[in-house]
Amino acid sequence: MSGVQFMIDDHGRKTAVVIDLRKNRDLWEDFYDRLLVQERTHEPRESLAEVKNRLRLGKHHASV
Repeated sequence: MSGVQFMIDDHGRKTAVVIDLRKNRDLWEDFYDRLLVQERTHEPRESLAEVKNRLRLGKHHASV
C-alpha cells in the first residue's frame, strides 16, 4: 500500500507503522476513530429515551 511503511524488529515482526497522512488521511481517521471506540468501551451508556429526555429538559451534559 502506497504511503504505509512497517517497522520490523530483528526477527522480522512488524512492531510499528508509519502512515503518510497526505496520502492516507482517511485511513488514519478510521484508525483513530476505532481507537476512540475501544477506549470508551467501558463508559456508562444511556438509552435513546434518556438522551431525548435530557435534551428536552435542556440538560446537555450527562451527569457524572
